[in-house]
Amino acid sequence: MNIVDESTAAPLPYLARIRRYYEVLGYGAPYRWASFDSVPFTELSKPLAESRVALVTTAARFDSSLGDQGPGAAYNAAAKFYTVYAEPLDGNTDVRISHIGYDRDHTSAEDPGTWFPLAALQRAATDGRIGSVSPRFYGLPTNRSQATTLDRDCPALLDVLREDRADIALLVPNCPVCHQCCAIAARHLEASGIPTVVMGCARDIVEHVGVPRLLFSDFPLGNGAGRPGDIASQDETLALALALLEAATEARNTLQSPLTWRGDPDWKQDFYNVDRLDDAEIARRRADFDRQKAVAKRQREEEGLESD
Repeated sequence: MNIVDESTAAPLPYLARIRRYYEVLGYGAPYRWASFDSVPFTELSKPLAESRVALVTTAARFDSSLGDQGPGAAYNAAAKFYTVYAEPLDGNTDVRISHIGYDRDHTSAEDPGTWFPLAALQRAATDGRIGSVSPRFYGLPTNRSQATTLDRDCPALLDVLREDRADIALLVPNCPVCHQCCAIAARHLEASGIPTVVMGCARDIVEHVGVPRLLFSDFPLGNGAGRPGDIASQDETLALALALLEAATEARNTLQSPLTWRGDPDWKQDFYNVDRLDDAEIARRRADFDRQKAVAKRQREEEGLESD
C-alpha cells in the first residue's frame, strides 16, 4: 500500500513552526525530535472481526483536586501524569486533555469523541467490525525525554496490553510531543508483535519518527478521531484507521482522511505562529510556560521521577 495524500493544502509543518516558536521565546537550542531509519511492522494475526482492540490515549484521568480540566481549560501542568495507567471501562470513564498543548484557539475539547474514540470503537464492536474492545483503556505519558518513553513507558504499556490480551493497539495523540510519544510506543508494540495504527493530526512529527501506520486527519491538534459534535465523522475516521490496519503490507503507511475541517480555515496560520504575536504576548507566553514547567518539575520530584 502506498502513501495516500488527497489534500489540496499542505499539512501544517509542526516541526519547523515549533522550532521557531521556542527560539523566539528564548529557549536556545532546538529540541531534537526522535527519528529512526528502520520501522518494525507486524501484520494482523486474525481478522478484525475477531480481534480485541486496545485504545491508548495521552489524556489524563480527571481529578477534581487538580484545578480546571474542563473544556477550554488553559494548559494545566498539574493535571499531567507520568506513568502508564490502565483503567477499566466501567461506564464512568472521564479523561481530559487540559494538560497538553492541543489547539486551544480552535478547539474547545468539549467532545471527547474527537480525541478519545471509545464510543466509536464500541459502536464498531456492536456492528461486528471488530471483535471487541479491551476491558481497559490505557494512558501513555507525554514525556519530552525520549529515553523515558523508550525505556520505561513502552515496556509498561506492552505489559498491560499483553495482560489484557490485546490483538491491536489504536494510539490517539493530541499535542506535538505526545505525537512523538505515541509514535515511539507504536514502534515498540509492533516490534513486540502487536499491530498498531496512530490516529493523529501532526503528520510530519509522526512520519519523522517513523511508524507502521498513520491515519492522518488534517485538523487542529486535539481532533485526531474526527470532528467535534459530528458522530458520523468520528465513525468514518475510525473506519479509515481500521481499513489501514487491514490494507497495509509494509511499514511507513500514511493514509490521509478526506474529511475537511469545518471551523475557522485560518487555524494553520494561527498555531504557534510568532509572526502573529506582539512582544508583550511573547513575553506572557514565556512566563506562563516557565510557570507550568516549574509545576511539572515539582510534581515529578514529589513522585520520585527524573526531570523530563
